[in-house]
Amino acid sequence: MFTPSIFNDRAMDNLFDGIFGMPVFEMSKTAEVMKTDVEEKDGEYHMEIELPGYRKEDIKAELTEGYLTISARKDASNEKKDKKGNVIFHERHSGECSRSFFVGKHVTEEDIKANFDNGILTLEFPTEEKKPAIPEKKYIAIA
Repeated sequence: MFTPSIFNDRAMDNLFDGIFGMPVFEMSKTAEVMKTDVEEKDGEYHMEIELPGYRKEDIKAELTEGYLTISARKDASNEKKDKKGNVIFHERHSGECSRSFFVGKHVTEEDIKANFDNGILTLEFPTEEKKPAIPEKKYIAIA
C-alpha cells in the first residue's frame, strides 16, 4: 500500500525536530554551562568549574552525605526606555544550574578549599580519608 510522501519517516522527524527544537522545549544544558575539570595530584583532588557570567554571591556549595553539590542562580533584567523615559521594552530572565559529585563520606566542610575568580570556581579536597596516626607503644621500665 502506498502512503503519501508527507508521512514518510523523515517528514515526521523534521516535524518533531522543528517543534521540540524550540527554546521552550530544550532540555537543561547544565553540562554545557558548568564545564568541569577534575585532576588528582599529591593526595588531593583539584576541581575547576566554569561559571561565566555568575558572581560569587550567585553560587552555593553544599556537602551532604558525601555529595558535593554546586548550584548557581542568576536573575537578570533588561529594560529599554525611549527619550521621554517611557519603558518600551522590558525583559526578564531567571536561570539556575547545579551539579553533584560524590567526593566521599570522609570529606568534611573544613577539608574543602573553595575560591571563585574570573568565572571559575576552584575546589580542592583530599582524595582519601585521613587515617589517625597509630600510637607508638611506650613501655614502662620495671625496677
